Amino acid sequence: MVVLVSLSISVLFQFGAFFITISLIPKTKFNVAWISISIGLLLMAFRRLNDLLALIYGTDHSTLSQVNNWIAVVISATMLIASIYIRKIFAQLNHLENIRKDNESKVLSAILQTEEKERKHFSKELHDGLGPILSSIKMLLSALNTPLLDKENNEILSRTETAVDQAIQTTKEISNFLNPKVLERFGLKKALQNYVDDIEASGKLKVRLEINLTNELADYNISLILYRVYCELINNTLKHANAKTAFISMFVHQQSVIALYEDDGIGLDQSKALAKGSGILNIKSRVKSINGSIELSTEQGKGIYIKIEIPI
Repeated sequence: MVVLVSLSISVLFQFGAFFITISLIPKTKFNVAWISISIGLLLMAFRRLNDLLALIYGTDHSTLSQVNNWIAVVISATMLIASIYIRKIFAQLNHLENIRKDNESKVLSAILQTEEKERKHFSKELHDGLGPILSSIKMLLSALNTPLLDKENNEILSRTETAVDQAIQTTKEISNFLNPKVLERFGLKKALQNYVDDIEASGKLKVRLEINLTNELADYNISLILYRVYCELINNTLKHANAKTAFISMFVHQQSVIALYEDDGIGLDQSKALAKGSGILNIKSRVKSINGSIELSTEQGKGIYIKIEIPI
């Protein structure tokens, strides 16, 4: 009785699975795989139905065994066909995923290139527009007949000239940050060295720089991305980390550029590190735009460690 009930339930389950599977065929373009699986499930159901009928009517076991064996052969064949097509399905899904990632990188790259184009435009406007105006103001101030001015007006003139000098210097710094001409002319190593020298001159942070690139990177876009990334990381350290020293290292290993950064600051939670506005998401987007990968390690009180790998 127990065998009869179990066989009956098995038959019901397998026919149910068959009908569910066959209903999915119109919803997918991978018809051969689903049809093969459906046939296999149907034959499994019939095989169990044969066992059930043999139990009820007492059919000859040798004849039933031969039928079941041939059904098993057909089931095996249908499952083999299904597995071949399922493998093709996964291959196609992987292909689509690679296309998606490639398109995502292209979109990010286009966005960043547009951003850099705007930076260059603003830099040019500052350098060619505001810069000459400030220089003209300084020349006009220096042309004033100071002996005719009293002590109070001389002091005002001196402060004005100082303010104009600061405005000219600030304009140059902003223009250079927007469009780092040193990077274009002398390469990544020199540009980072200049940036680090400026940071250390302020006395806010000590930065150790180790760049082992036998040749400058052929792809200017990679150099620009790495320059922007390191500027962002140092800026984050200055703003949030309360660190005394930072370390920058860059070298080529097995057709990839390895860029490292770490500081001895207060660190932060991993969840906060990836939060909007932390700067890390912006860095990840830049690295992703050139098919790079980034690893982040940070804990509160233990500083931050970042490893970037970019294929070249």
